[in-house]
Amino acid sequence: MSGPATTRTGEVFDVLRSELLDGGLAPGQKLRMVELADRFRVSQSVVREALTRLAEQGLAVATPQRGFRVRELSVQDIADLTESRVQIEPAAMRLAIERGDVRWETDVLATHHILERTPVTRDDGTVNEEWPVHHRDFHRALLAGCGNARLAAIAQSLRDSAELYRRWYWVLTNDHQRDIAAEHRRLKELALARDADVAVEVLTEHIERAPRQLIAYAREHGVANLHEPSISH
Repeated sequence: MSGPATTRTGEVFDVLRSELLDGGLAPGQKLRMVELADRFRVSQSVVREALTRLAEQGLAVATPQRGFRVRELSVQDIADLTESRVQIEPAAMRLAIERGDVRWETDVLATHHILERTPVTRDDGTVNEEWPVHHRDFHRALLAGCGNARLAAIAQSLRDSAELYRRWYWVLTNDHQRDIAAEHRRLKELALARDADVAVEVLTEHIERAPRQLIAYAREHGVANLHEPSISH
């Protein structure tokens, strides 16, 4: 790679992030700076900066004296994160249904319309990177009507923390029967119908399904510590 160091860092970061999210880099895999510097034909300082950015996003882990590695598939963390999400997001959803105005309804409709018309994968089977963006926008719109900026921010932070696990769910598990588009459509309809009780129930299952599948994968393949609380109903 040629060009300014900041540009080269960005290029290395983008490639590694894509490989990590698409499953090309396995959970817990070591990210060796010397090998990556040779591969990308850049200095180790450029690679270190790119890996540091991955670590800041929670996609990689930096360990003193041991360098960088891909974040591990931690069953305990999946369970803790999911438990937190099912406490926070449904509460924000209930408030949004109670407090949301016409502008909120319009945003839910618009973001869902875009999401529903965005394919999840490309022709080659890889994730269409536009879909996670629109997915995030839709879920953010659902909760935005809660009228509590702090609560909405916490909910979004937890959702962002789940992104890597969500990608691993797509890559590692076999959940082809899931109709995620129908789930999103149902959430939109329930929100606009102001049916808070059923909306909370549907959202909770929507949150829990992927983590449940990942934990089953971990049990089957022995890839993580299996001491965790239950997250199923």
